Amino acid sequence: MKKVACTIVLAGLVLAGCGSSSSSSSTSSTTKAANAANTSKASSGAGCPNGAVQFAVEPYDTGPALEAAYKSLASDLSAKLGCPVKLIISNTYVDEIETMRAGKIDMGEFGPLGYVLAHQIADAQPVAAFGDVNGKPDTYTAGIWVPKSSPITSLKQLAGKTLALSSTTSTSGGLYPISALIAAGFKCTPSSCQGVNIKFAGSHTATLLALTHGTVAAAEVNSQQQASATKAHEFKASDYREIWKSTDIINDPITVRGDLPAAFQAKVKAALLGLTAQQVSTVDTELGTANNGPMVAASDALYNQVRAVAQTVHLTTSDL
Repeated sequence: MKKVACTIVLAGLVLAGCGSSSSSSSTSSTTKAANAANTSKASSGAGCPNGAVQFAVEPYDTGPALEAAYKSLASDLSAKLGCPVKLIISNTYVDEIETMRAGKIDMGEFGPLGYVLAHQIADAQPVAAFGDVNGKPDTYTAGIWVPKSSPITSLKQLAGKTLALSSTTSTSGGLYPISALIAAGFKCTPSSCQGVNIKFAGSHTATLLALTHGTVAAAEVNSQQQASATKAHEFKASDYREIWKSTDIINDPITVRGDLPAAFQAKVKAALLGLTAQQVSTVDTELGTANNGPMVAASDALYNQVRAVAQTVHLTTSDL
């Protein structure tokens, strides 16, 4: 990622109170011109960019289960859009943002914080989010866990201990836990806390393994990772204790790059919202969703709470 350009954008995100911004305010004049040109060339949005759609997903889990779940979703989307949907599992959270900013992906599923950054940096526009059976956006929670035998029962007791987190750009694996430590009285930056040894493991899977292998005193395990690891017989909640749990977090949005023709963006939205609960169930299972329903329309405002937490933590690109 080009740090100079991104620092300017993200500084605006934090200093402006991380408020919601429309695509018109965050899109450059060059991008607007390209958008207008693309729109004029589109034939009512019936086609797909370059004959195919590049669809990227953040690496919130590892292993074949993630790829299999999204290949199924990509196949159903391909049928609805009438063109190939090529799945890309991004290497890192930041990688996906930069790739969209460079115009190399057309669609992207981001975690909530990843979306907030991608909206500002790469003009990612939310079109759909995973929903429950009541037609509401699905939610999940961040959590910090310790072994059941541990004497630690509160965040304050993490003083002098090692805590495994996922990454600074992870909503539940970085942003929310750091915010909770600040509320517990620790002096923290997005990447460290005075008095607590923060170990960024790189993924939710890695933090879970750090906990179950006993290499750390505590680790973040969000409700999604807990569900998938429990199903795979890799985690038994009764052997551990959750000492902190976040408020509900709106689940991942699927976004479209903002400089694509408006007709195509609408077509993608219609395709996603037209999927049945059964068609998105493979991804819902991977996400650890217990209340599976069809996808629902997403808006930028859904993620304002995440923006507020980002402001509290004072996230900047130097921490990514």
